[in-house]
Amino acid sequence: MTEQPTATYRTESDSMGDKQIPSNVYYGIQTLRAVENFPISGIKPLSTYVDACVIIKKATAIANGALDCIPQDISQAIVQAADEILAGKLRDQFVVDVYQAGAGTSHHMNVNEVLSNRALEILGDEKGNYKRVSPNDHVNYGQSTNDVIPTAIRIGGLLALEKTLLPALSNAVAALESKATEFQDIVKSGRTHMQDAVPVRLGETFRAWAQILREHTVRIETASGDLTSLGLGGSAVGTGLNTHPEYSQKVAQILSELIDKPLKPAPNLMAAMQSMAPFVNVSGALRNLAQDCVKMSHDLRLMDSGPKTGLKEIQLPPVQPGSSIMPGKYNPVMAEMTSMVCFQVMGYDSAIALCAQAGQLELNVMMPLIAYNLIHSIEILGNTISALTTKCVEKIEAKGDRCLAYAEGSLALVTALNTHIGYLNAAAVAKESLETGKSLRQIVLERGLMSLEDLAKVLDLEKMSAMPTSSANT
Repeated sequence: MTEQPTATYRTESDSMGDKQIPSNVYYGIQTLRAVENFPISGIKPLSTYVDACVIIKKATAIANGALDCIPQDISQAIVQAADEILAGKLRDQFVVDVYQAGAGTSHHMNVNEVLSNRALEILGDEKGNYKRVSPNDHVNYGQSTNDVIPTAIRIGGLLALEKTLLPALSNAVAALESKATEFQDIVKSGRTHMQDAVPVRLGETFRAWAQILREHTVRIETASGDLTSLGLGGSAVGTGLNTHPEYSQKVAQILSELIDKPLKPAPNLMAAMQSMAPFVNVSGALRNLAQDCVKMSHDLRLMDSGPKTGLKEIQLPPVQPGSSIMPGKYNPVMAEMTSMVCFQVMGYDSAIALCAQAGQLELNVMMPLIAYNLIHSIEILGNTISALTTKCVEKIEAKGDRCLAYAEGSLALVTALNTHIGYLNAAAVAKESLETGKSLRQIVLERGLMSLEDLAKVLDLEKMSAMPTSSANT
């Protein structure tokens, strides 16, 4: 029987005592305590959130090195360690559960310890020799969880928007506009209150959705402007204790260069640490988008309903079998998934709002949940809209004959007669049509309410469904 190699450990100490840490890991004693204290969900920090924290640590190491607050060799080693992590190394070393100590101290120390121990290796030293490179005194010089974490939420939000959601929205708008052009000549029955309404163009339905997403993009971009004002440099309570006088301005400038965003120190560092309003604002914009995405996904499902007993005005692309028992069944799974994700985003928004009002005095301790919910909302919304676009919207087919049949058979066409025969006469015509099955045209002619020529002009579906030129070309 082969003997297993004996695990080796190093001893680390903190203000509470000593603990044995596996020699191969890069995190330290405070991270281990958090892992032991919070076996809650098994959900580890989002990759984008880790990136944001590490980018901040890179920027602070550069700033503190330039200001002679930490030795140059240590500054350079921390920067190199940060670059390695940003390149994909040591990602398995960020292990603290999302549900953890208030304010995010546990995750923050996890980042500090991993950077410290990797910097020690870069300098030719052993992990755990914190007298040489300390997680607190060097990696965290001039910083506090209380100003780092709200800054990380800002940076993480900006990174996630740039990488996922904003490109996804742009692509979705383009796909919807393409379908709008393709379907522009297809007339269908409009519906309000789930009942027949006057005819519309199928293309205009898609064009309206494109405009809705454009407007949401503007709202989100406007809200994200709040994320560019940083409280970094406020230290523990916003007073800047233990920071260099030039630190706040310098680190904001370095961060701006690292992520290519116009970042700046907040006008009041204490306010920037206490108020979660920027995150509530962005989350609210995400919730607003999610609500309209649910509406669109439900519309797609209704329009595709059938194939024999529903509307079936469009055909969504089948992407997988839809039933374990009914052969040949295909379901609108991409639209269904979209609604589920959007409901989750709405739930996250409610949690963020509750967290934001739960701060006391100089600190909001609920930031770990805000960080996860906000960044995760951005990313899953972006991934969802991207998947819906490529696997559904771009491949939608129109059922033109079905659309036209509904439009021609709709009692709502009687609306066009109002100005010619009066509302009461039009209502009587609609009632008789419903009771007898006769067409609107037949009844109007039988009652002598209009001539055949005039009636043909009034009930011209093409003209009735045409949008004003200015709107159609927007």
